[in-house]
Amino acid sequence: MERWDLYDINRKKLGRTHERGVQLPQGSYHLVVHVWIQNDKGEILLSRRHPEKHYGNLWECTGGSVLAGENSFEGALRETKEELGLELDPSLGKFLCSEVRADFHSDQWFFKSNATLENLFLQKEEVIDAKWVDRFTYDKMLEDNEIVPTLHYPYHLFKRLYTGD
Repeated sequence: MERWDLYDINRKKLGRTHERGVQLPQGSYHLVVHVWIQNDKGEILLSRRHPEKHYGNLWECTGGSVLAGENSFEGALRETKEELGLELDPSLGKFLCSEVRADFHSDQWFFKSNATLENLFLQKEEVIDAKWVDRFTYDKMLEDNEIVPTLHYPYHLFKRLYTGD
């Protein structure tokens, strides 16, 4: 049973937890992370969602809900380990941005890694495939509606790392 900490709209913890799968109390939010992983060639690592999940068979960055007692950074590291079997170097992680969505706070993270696909261990209930893609391929996948539509465009997010915008 997965439990999440509950937050208010201003991201203040409410001192209560919530069980996944049960409707959130009105005015409550939970915390979600999206983890963008880029290699030294400038490619980003995408994973393909299990067909029985919401947005099944579409490609996305790794991510998920932060568990009760975790912070956003810890959740990003855990989700990546669970879904891809990839242990990220914590010193290579950078926070990109946060936003409030319908019933959750969404944190975007950036990590560097040169992991090979052969060394990934996919969580079969969540992920059915993984691949590294360059910007041209990502743009084509986006155009062809192969990317989860609620994701940010990662290259705009990465620009923040270098310009502060």
